[in-house]
Amino acid sequence: MGTTPEMNRRVLLRAGLAVSAVGAAGIAVPAIAGAQRGTVGSKISAPQIATCADWNARPPNGTIQILNYKPVYIVVHHTAGANSTDTSRAHAFQVARDIQNLHMDTNGWIDTGQQLTNSRGGYVMEGRHKSLQALQSGTTHCMGANVANHNSEVIGIENEGLYSTVDVPQALWDSLVNLVAYIASQYGIAPEMIKGHRDFNNTECPGEVLYGRLPELRSAVGGILGVSVAPQANWPLLKPGSTGPKVLAAQHLLRANGVNVRADGTYGASTEQAVRQFAVARKVAYEPCYASKHTPDERGLLGAGTWPLLVRTVKPGDTGEAAEAVKALQRGRHAAQVVDTQTWKQLLSQ
Repeated sequence: MGTTPEMNRRVLLRAGLAVSAVGAAGIAVPAIAGAQRGTVGSKISAPQIATCADWNARPPNGTIQILNYKPVYIVVHHTAGANSTDTSRAHAFQVARDIQNLHMDTNGWIDTGQQLTNSRGGYVMEGRHKSLQALQSGTTHCMGANVANHNSEVIGIENEGLYSTVDVPQALWDSLVNLVAYIASQYGIAPEMIKGHRDFNNTECPGEVLYGRLPELRSAVGGILGVSVAPQANWPLLKPGSTGPKVLAAQHLLRANGVNVRADGTYGASTEQAVRQFAVARKVAYEPCYASKHTPDERGLLGAGTWPLLVRTVKPGDTGEAAEAVKALQRGRHAAQVVDTQTWKQLLSQ
């Protein structure tokens, strides 16, 4: 990735389109309609994917970069626009055109940011030019612009709709499961590497509902591929209104980093301001999910972009604010072993 806005920023559809994720791991799920069953290492047939030519895409206004290696992660997004009741193919194609227009005309990118788009009617479309060609090869990666600072290692799927409080339609879910299984099969990506946008950046994307289904998506894909799925540790997203031990731990860690904030377990205005202060001091890039023209300011969110900078190594016998943060997550117990970054991640995932 370079330093251009296209590679460093995930500016979504200000006109009503954006991005989010869905998922699954360790949960038994019903068979997906039309889903194939494979064995470990087997290839599955491709779902129907409309090409850029099919939906009448504009030509890119720059060189599409094809990387000679496979992506590491599959990232699911939502467009954060209206949950349209029009599930037709024609509508799906219009969504693809709207996304491309915003990404090129407003964001100044060379083409659509995501590699693939999935409509509420279950129609899957190529996003960025040459994405389908790279996917079909199984060995190369068409670099897009959908997860800031990680575009060289992710293949992103934009799902039409806003899923912060409502679930996806069944047609979209079924097509998503089959599409993700195909991508995983082509590139040899383990189900554990199916992620949401918020697993990389400080953003609510993909919304609470879809993000909550990540374990289910991983499990469904693992079932299709015939592979087991291990539980995953992910940095939590804390925001105004959050309460509990994780908030208390965050407050102690902020204090350990010299930020003056009350440790009361409530993510109120003072904690939001403390998070903003820490982000400025540590030069945390503001890389939100721009859900629409009126996207809320996400600078006060504490997520994957901040936690690794906030946590501190704690050893048995240590005292102080960081040690108090460990106690907050362990029901008052002190650290019994060294708590490093990965251990913090595991503690905060519980």
